[in-house]
Amino acid sequence: MAVTRLAPLDPRWSGWLASRPDATLFHHPAWLRVVAGTYRYPSFVLAVSDDRGLRFGLPVVEISRAGLGRRWVSLPFTDWCPPLMDDGVGAAELVALLDEARREAGVNQLEVRGALIHDGEPAEVGHRHVLRLGDDAQALFGAFHPSQVQRSIRKAEREGVVVRRSTSSSDLLDHFYRLHVQTRRRQGVPVQPRAFFRLIADEVLARDLGFLLLASHGGRTVAAALFLAWNGTIIYKFGASEAAAWPVRPNHAIFWEAIQWGSANGFHTLDFGRTDFDTPGLRTFKLHWGSEEHPLVYSTLGGPRRVGAGRASHLVGPLIRHSPAWVARGIGELFYRFAA
Repeated sequence: MAVTRLAPLDPRWSGWLASRPDATLFHHPAWLRVVAGTYRYPSFVLAVSDDRGLRFGLPVVEISRAGLGRRWVSLPFTDWCPPLMDDGVGAAELVALLDEARREAGVNQLEVRGALIHDGEPAEVGHRHVLRLGDDAQALFGAFHPSQVQRSIRKAEREGVVVRRSTSSSDLLDHFYRLHVQTRRRQGVPVQPRAFFRLIADEVLARDLGFLLLASHGGRTVAAALFLAWNGTIIYKFGASEAAAWPVRPNHAIFWEAIQWGSANGFHTLDFGRTDFDTPGLRTFKLHWGSEEHPLVYSTLGGPRRVGAGRASHLVGPLIRHSPAWVARGIGELFYRFAA
């Protein structure tokens, strides 16, 4: 077997990807174009093949920093992007091949947002929560927490919360982005560049690879969530809401609509996304939907695992929370690409 670099749109990659039931939108060339295009990273697919064709694939961007050298990352700003690998591929041989390719390219480190065999210095960074969907959403409803989820869904219905599905770029860049900036400011974290969401509109929503759900109350959009949807899996990527609207439970209404839509349209899994260790309330919220909890494991080859941007975000948190919204946006525009 040999390691090769494929262009993201290489038909060998797209054809093999389409045959993989474990592939998600995070493996898709559209998501790679969003990440690489926003932050101007070179991108490619690390592929391992033999005489039978592709046996392993991993979308990658290359990040260079003055004084820090070069890194391959799969993928930054992505919750979960494990390697795709055929059964029967030798784990030890695969790791050796990837490590050799990294060293020959003069790259200091390969970082994977997933488990890269046990030789790859795996580290548990949080939790994943997934809900197995079926074609009967009402049957799923019975497994939700009676007071925390079922009652909240019914309250949203009584209060007149209306949820609509959209793939409109104007809904993403206007309604969603307004709420997203409010939410990030409230949380004390920087806001992703607007160009990031513009590319999501062009590469994901316009290609029917995801959708927005927007919840309205009293004629006003008070909550929204962005979902990625492809190959049987719906991924919850971003959510935003007005805190004043929480009593009418718009976020519960949004997730219930996503579950019903996914069940009706042949999706088998709803992935609730990454949950960090320091967000126990979010973890509990996701568990109340009857989701399965799994450890979220990231891996590295070459050097110690980098500490992410979480620590820096904690330092700027008070500044963002007590400043106008443009401060959170400005910090994100200037520095987000350095958090990868």
